[in-house]
Amino acid sequence: MSQELLDVQGLKTYFPIKGGVIRKTVGYVHAVEDVSLTIGEQETFALVGESGCGKSTTGRSILRLIEPTAGQVRFDGQDLCALDAEAMRKKRRDMQLIFQDPYASLNPRMTMRKLLEEPLRTHFTQPQKEIDERVHWIADAVGFSRDQLDRYPHQFSGGQRQRISIARALITGPRFVVADEPVSALDVSIQAQVLNLLMQLQQELKLSYLFISHDLNVVRHISTRVAVMYLGRIVESGDTEAVYCHPMHPYTQALLSAIPRRDPSEPKTRIHLEGDVPSPANPPKGCAFHDRCAQCMKICSEEAPAPRVMPDGRRVACHLFDG
Repeated sequence: MSQELLDVQGLKTYFPIKGGVIRKTVGYVHAVEDVSLTIGEQETFALVGESGCGKSTTGRSILRLIEPTAGQVRFDGQDLCALDAEAMRKKRRDMQLIFQDPYASLNPRMTMRKLLEEPLRTHFTQPQKEIDERVHWIADAVGFSRDQLDRYPHQFSGGQRQRISIARALITGPRFVVADEPVSALDVSIQAQVLNLLMQLQQELKLSYLFISHDLNVVRHISTRVAVMYLGRIVESGDTEAVYCHPMHPYTQALLSAIPRRDPSEPKTRIHLEGDVPSPANPPKGCAFHDRCAQCMKICSEEAPAPRVMPDGRRVACHLFDG
């Protein structure tokens, strides 16, 4: 693997539940529970799982857009959780976020030019000439002509708005980008264009990605390593092809069995999960997946499994692999 850029250890993010007349804290939503991962330089690390499992909260907690409850986030050797507000603001030029909804993330009252200038004015002190040069460069990089810079977001298509969001995230010259469902709101043909653009810019700008998605085919196409999340926990992680070809955790097996086959004659065994995803406000004791797992054992309902390192290097949190 390439040199390590991001190291996340024991990340937890809880949200308080308020109740009663005086709005007293009566509990917590365990959105992210003990997540650990590493991302190398110029690597695409994917985070997959069902909607509501904590993927987006994990990405935003890493960037401290949501303050983590506990854990350590080291970026290029520096502990982000120990930085004060001003130091963290300066660090944000190196760590950016591509939002899921390109229309909601763009100010409708600002032209594309103003939207691209704003991050530069926030993070740098530059003369207008250098700002213009940077705006023109990033517009060219994501496929816009200069006469489009004075248009407003509503004058662009969905795919074009997402390319503006990508340009806005990359214009400060970051080293690490959290791409939160960057193609989920786009047509399939536009998805391919945006994915190819992200991969091209990664090579040109030497970027590292945390790619968050629930589209398993997209993840396989773009990522080098993948982590599967369930109820705020990573249950399996490793090289993408190893996880896709030979999933080990029962939840990963069920998730991948839902991918449509290109060849209808190809044999397929769909694993149907019984029951509902437990509430993160009241997570079950033991393994969070035990009440939906066909291979559940007694220990699964009593003790949470610790991640085990397998011979091929992947990590799996499941009692089936104890010992």
